[in-house]
Amino acid sequence: MTPMPAATPLSARVPGRVNLIGEWIDFNGGIVLPMTLDRHVTVGLTPNKTDKDLIRSAQFADQGAFPVDAPAAGHWSDYVRGALQYARNARWIAGGVDAEIASDIPVGAGLSSSAATIVATLRAASAGLSSVEPVSIAQAARQIENEFIGVPCGIMDQMAVALGRAGAALALDTRDCSYRLVDVPSDWVFAVIASGTRRALADGRYKERRGECLAAAQALGVDLLCDADISAAGRLPANLAGRARHVIGEGVRSRRAVDALSQGDRPAFGRLMSESHASLRDHMEVSVPAIDALVADALTLGADGARITGAGFGGCIVCLVEAGRAASWWEDLSSLHPAAERIA
Repeated sequence: MTPMPAATPLSARVPGRVNLIGEWIDFNGGIVLPMTLDRHVTVGLTPNKTDKDLIRSAQFADQGAFPVDAPAAGHWSDYVRGALQYARNARWIAGGVDAEIASDIPVGAGLSSSAATIVATLRAASAGLSSVEPVSIAQAARQIENEFIGVPCGIMDQMAVALGRAGAALALDTRDCSYRLVDVPSDWVFAVIASGTRRALADGRYKERRGECLAAAQALGVDLLCDADISAAGRLPANLAGRARHVIGEGVRSRRAVDALSQGDRPAFGRLMSESHASLRDHMEVSVPAIDALVADALTLGADGARITGAGFGGCIVCLVEAGRAASWWEDLSSLHPAAERIA
């Protein structure tokens, strides 16, 4: 592969995503069902003929200027720098770059702004290299988030933003990364509502829950927690039992949800979403009171289903609403929750 010539600007635009169902099972062997949003990250790269990366974003007041081989620093630019270091090791680019980041994906909302930023940076750096496939980009992005950023995430977010398309959900089997795109019926609206409660995954809670899932799998004698028998969860310590009940149940719900989407069965899909939220609240313990209130009111006002989306601890909910009533439903919901913002 030939590195980009000096002074050649490169750019890429990548969407955010919302996960419709299948939460906390992307590293436990489950099927997940994300879809892309009409919210994007755009990354522009220009070689600067130095040994430093200069990274700017309109979303953040402080720019990042770091040596090309500097480790992660807990700075917002780490997601870009990790991708740039990967790209240099892959010989897609050489030397320092000026990077301009533009995004309308809310940060900390659980909509994969981090995965979109990494994937967009990798796409920009590999622009013109036909041998770099979308799945390879997604796998590299996960490696960067795991090893450079230090978040032990699964593969869902990276695959969703790298492979998804508008109007379809990505039914992704996280065991082997096989997938298919399932069209969303025209009379279904998935409304994404920001609660106003920001979340962050690098603060330890994600790692704690992930560790509990892995410990539960080990205690139950399975490699992947989705393969365990839910009746055996009762013999685990209380916290591990809760994680096991969620993961095993969510694995079943996500498979049923793919069928419901394929068949256009909106009530069934909605029920599965609401069951997922209850499990995330009670068994996974990743919801918060503000989210629970928002979900409850969304359902009372007529949503077919509603749930927290993303890893939890704040962020957004996703609701399934019949298209003809989506506007009035949101007007009623926003009157009860004036701090909430409709993202999609």
